[in-house]
Amino acid sequence: MTSTPGKIIRRDEVAPVAWQGEEGRFLLRAEDTGGLYSFFEVTTAPGGGPPLHVHNAEDEAFYVIEGRYAIWLGEEEHEVSAGGLVYGPRGVPHKFRNISGSPSKLLVIATPGGVEGFFEGLSELMAGGGPPDPAAMIELAGRFHVEGLEPVGPPPGGGRPADARPVA
Repeated sequence: MTSTPGKIIRRDEVAPVAWQGEEGRFLLRAEDTGGLYSFFEVTTAPGGGPPLHVHNAEDEAFYVIEGRYAIWLGEEEHEVSAGGLVYGPRGVPHKFRNISGSPSKLLVIATPGGVEGFFEGLSELMAGGGPPDPAAMIELAGRFHVEGLEPVGPPPGGGRPADARPVA
């Protein structure tokens, strides 16, 4: 294990990175934690969220700090509001969608660290305003051991999922 010095972070001093209708602030990066984990805040626009995907190299935990999300984990869908935590182990398909009428926020821990590189790359690919080049997207995902299971874009549908299970 690599030893690193402590660090004080002020959220508003961390530049946001935007991708696919979301904005992230990487508060602790892999280099800050000796590669152990990454810690970041994600703000999701109403109706926004990633398509179904799998991280084959990281475990993730999502803690809702504002708003409400429909979170798919494996084959189950859950409605999660502020104060709810969802653990997504590596290899388990997941996605989420903001089901609030205003921006919602998550705190995310990914272990081991380094997933911020994927989101920064995604931001660069999405900077043109249209859908990213499929070959570039596949290359980026492969570099970070992420498998996309749905096309890139906003999740279909809107509102609260009919069979979602409330959490917190």
